[in-house]
Amino acid sequence: MDSRVSELFGGCCRPTGAAFRGRGGAAPGGGGGGSKAKKKSGRSRGGKANNPPYLPPELVNPSQYRFEHLVTQMKWRLQEGRGEAVYQIGVEDNGLLVGLSEEEMRASLKTLRRMAEKVGADITVLREREVDYDSDVPRKITEVLVRKVPDNQQFLDLRVAVLGNVDSGKSTLLGVLTQGELDNGRGRARLNLFRHLHEIQSGRTSSISFEILGFNSKGEVVNYSDSRTAEEICESSSKMITFIDLAGHHKYLKTTIFGLTSYCPDFAMLVVSANTGIAGTTREHLGLAMALKVPFFIVISKVDLCSKATVERTVKQLERILKQPGCNKLPLLVTSDDDAVTAAQQFAQSPNITPIFTLSSVSGENLDLVKVFLNILPPLTNSKEQEELMQQLTEFQVDEIYTVPEVGTVVGGTLSSGICREGEHLVVGPTDDGKFLRLKVCSIQRNRSACRVLRAGQAATLALGPFDRSLLRKGMVMVSPEMNPTICSVFEAEIVLLFHATTFRKGFQVTVHVGNVRQTAVVEKIHGKDKLRTGEKAVVCFRFIKHPEYLKIGAKLLFREGVTKGIGHVTDLQAITTKENGLEESLGPGQLSF
Repeated sequence: MDSRVSELFGGCCRPTGAAFRGRGGAAPGGGGGGSKAKKKSGRSRGGKANNPPYLPPELVNPSQYRFEHLVTQMKWRLQEGRGEAVYQIGVEDNGLLVGLSEEEMRASLKTLRRMAEKVGADITVLREREVDYDSDVPRKITEVLVRKVPDNQQFLDLRVAVLGNVDSGKSTLLGVLTQGELDNGRGRARLNLFRHLHEIQSGRTSSISFEILGFNSKGEVVNYSDSRTAEEICESSSKMITFIDLAGHHKYLKTTIFGLTSYCPDFAMLVVSANTGIAGTTREHLGLAMALKVPFFIVISKVDLCSKATVERTVKQLERILKQPGCNKLPLLVTSDDDAVTAAQQFAQSPNITPIFTLSSVSGENLDLVKVFLNILPPLTNSKEQEELMQQLTEFQVDEIYTVPEVGTVVGGTLSSGICREGEHLVVGPTDDGKFLRLKVCSIQRNRSACRVLRAGQAATLALGPFDRSLLRKGMVMVSPEMNPTICSVFEAEIVLLFHATTFRKGFQVTVHVGNVRQTAVVEKIHGKDKLRTGEKAVVCFRFIKHPEYLKIGAKLLFREGVTKGIGHVTDLQAITTKENGLEESLGPGQLSF
């Protein structure tokens, strides 16, 4: 049997299993996955060990009772996968690639289509393969994506941070993906992404911008081509990719770090220019993604400017770095649609897999492979985990603050937990003196279209009406009045000093990033040691020098000062106590503090 078929559909390969998988959890009787990423000559038939459940033979001609059972199973799968599930037809539960004849496959797909219609979903055939089985009749196995048509704006939303050195082609690539038009080689595609005049003049991103790319229930791209608006893209899409375009230049590093820590991206896309290779801030951005444990894939751009040998040299350079002990990744070069499907499914299941794409934003070479990859890429969390977050009290991180004419003050950010509705009363803080102010959420917009309910994990902008903008700042949180938020000026963190030129000691000042919090802090104490050198670990006590912040124990921490860098997590908080009565009138009508 073709070893590649076995690698893609059998037990050797991590991404898929015997017959179908629902994204987000194993079904009864199904397991997880293996861990081989490189395309080697593997077993000729898939092993049983880590395959999800299989499609039973009854799919060819199921009884009514069996059909209803399969429909119920599909509903469960779609719910677990947050609207997506992958089915494989022609594989037994022990991983044996038996395949189906042409007639049986046609009947199975017809049944699957009926099942999908019953639950309000569409199906898309991802790939087909002929298998060598002991039969005179040609037999095939087929992999099918089932995606539910969204209702009430509950499309699947994935956030992808875009990293890479300056001039590597990040904004141009996003412009091509989201606008649907190729670049002219002089940066025309990126003009719609820039937010400031100096960005247009210099061609360099200095701020954080957001772009959306949609996929409908049939897996077709929905973007700004055909004069679509953002509202139309949201209405037509079952799955939304929100790209967070970050700055590549070193002087905007604090903005890039803020984008990575605050906006909670699900994945990161590291863009590397084929003609310059790993240069400038590429290594630093790679290190940031790894430090914050954000799964990343790599796109090598501008292949139209280079010879094939230059592109291969850049690929080998990346593979060498990814395999080093510090990274310990398994690079997977994507050269076909099959590779893209395999990469997407392996990438979501194994943190060690790193897909690599080579493309051109001018010629359009291999752009479709990235689209296939993004279309199939499953979410990191399943429905159960999201439900648990939604049952907690409301907590919204304030990342951006605007004043909109005829609307008033607007804040942008991510809902960390709970549910937020129009008209809901929340408290925001901490202020410089550690108080929380009461406010009302007047309206909500998500992906530039109106939304009545915001759920945990979703990013949105909230209109606060006449609330005084000067009382707000980035790094604040809006929480439910029932919550007793822990604020502190002094906290402890277990850190690893990644780099420091001399010795790191008491009194040293660093810029600390914890989620959406970014503030200078001074080292108050290093437990058990007088000083730290590069590579050493310790528990360090920090004190914010300006105002208290809202922190949580266990939150990831990143600090920097010049070339000094370190990572860690918060281990203890010296909480500032609040008044026993909680809220008190102090700042005029409509604003309360505690």
